[in-house]
Amino acid sequence: MRTPRKTPTPYIASAYSTRNIALCCDPDPLIQTRDLSLSYGNHQAIKNISLTIHRGCLTAIVGPSGSGKTSFLQCLNRLTDLLPDCTVSGRATIENLDILSPTIDVLQLRRRIGMIFQKPNPFPMSIQKNLEFPLKEHGVTATHLIQERIQRALMDVGLWNEVKDRMDTSALRLSGGQQQRLCIARALVLSPDVLLMDEPCSALDPLSSGTVEDLIFSLRGQYTIIIVTHNLAQAHRIADYVGVFWSQAQAGELIEFAPTHAIFEHPQQDLTAAYINGIRG
Repeated sequence: MRTPRKTPTPYIASAYSTRNIALCCDPDPLIQTRDLSLSYGNHQAIKNISLTIHRGCLTAIVGPSGSGKTSFLQCLNRLTDLLPDCTVSGRATIENLDILSPTIDVLQLRRRIGMIFQKPNPFPMSIQKNLEFPLKEHGVTATHLIQERIQRALMDVGLWNEVKDRMDTSALRLSGGQQQRLCIARALVLSPDVLLMDEPCSALDPLSSGTVEDLIFSLRGQYTIIIVTHNLAQAHRIADYVGVFWSQAQAGELIEFAPTHAIFEHPQQDLTAAYINGIRG
């Protein structure tokens, strides 16, 4: 049985606002992987990743380029199905659902586990249709329900007042930061359980990056969020937990996982300490 989601906190943009980094959630496993491995042809991208993601928490995945962080995310909502010559083994579950099962409804899985990419990718259509499209794809056809969910999602990302009078204009006319917030709203409109975010701020200017980071932080506790980031300061600011990936024998492995304060203040692995101090990676 799913735990009811907390009532959303109104989003207020205040770039890099003061934050309480104490855990916002009690340990409550939602996603679990055991010996999760992925290969592209003969190249193994990740190897034996065993990790528990807790409900309502924000988990940051960090590590050098090429250590398998994005590949790990792609396993969790089966984007790996779209990649040629890709093989996934091991186990991954959300609650009691086997993510890797060949009989799973992948469309429904991706509704529960939304994905936000590094570069904003709004559809080349109006703001309104960007948000209508996923709802209609998932069987929501009542006009009043569509409008309610669109407005709620846009309010949750702080975009409603900025776009409510131009919903029929092209989403491509929005700024980069607005486009990324629209893409987050496009995921939220389906009421997901989990948001996967692959470096969602890295393609934005510093001001827009700060706005999007504040948005992500405001969603902490309402959704289970897994964010890949190269920005260690960002991980330190917003995450409840941090997982450190490292390439070992050319395959990405999880070398350490702990609450954020433990990773940054008392790392247990020499590689982790070297990485967060800028010595390695």
